[in-house]
Amino acid sequence: MNRVNIVSFGYGHAPAPQADITIDTRRHLRNPHHNPAMRQLTGLDPAVRRHVLDTTGARCLIRHTAVCATDLLNGLPRSPVLVVTIAIGCVGGRHRSVALAEELAVILREHGIGVQLAHRDVTKPIIQRTG
Repeated sequence: MNRVNIVSFGYGHAPAPQADITIDTRRHLRNPHHNPAMRQLTGLDPAVRRHVLDTTGARCLIRHTAVCATDLLNGLPRSPVLVVTIAIGCVGGRHRSVALAEELAVILREHGIGVQLAHRDVTKPIIQRTG
């Protein structure tokens, strides 16, 4: 069975995991970390997820990533792919990457694609910013 592995992560904790598709959200999506009310939450919390997904372009990015993953799964005639790995990163791996990974998993599952989802850094300490 074809499957997509999705891993969210934080660039501030360790390098990006090896993946077929890597999305870096650090510069293009609103960061819930800047809102003190959301800082201790994660992308698993509905308020954070809405905040991230309401960023202009976020939902479009997820839809296009789902299409790209599906295309890779369908493969070229001579080299079908059984597993596609998608890594989604932000600074700390707690907010943006988690919210997008969760949403991508929902979309892929709605299209009958098996998904394995992991949040590598969601339980790690919040990265404190200086300056």
